[in-house]
Amino acid sequence: MRVAPVGGTAVQDHVALAEIELCGELMIAASAADEDRLSLESIDEVLRVAEEKARPPAEER
Repeated sequence: MRVAPVGGTAVQDHVALAEIELCGELMIAASAADEDRLSLESIDEVLRVAEEKARPPAEER
């Protein structure tokens, strides 16, 4: 078994970390919901889809 050496050589995958954060937000929303499943609208709200659609494309930023 390989173990990462001590000394701060860890690599961070920012995309993976963002996905994990979004999954966590969905789990929190699902556990707090009154219904059995989150509606598509609720999922979009948790994931801030409307905010993302309102942002200009990356080339224009």
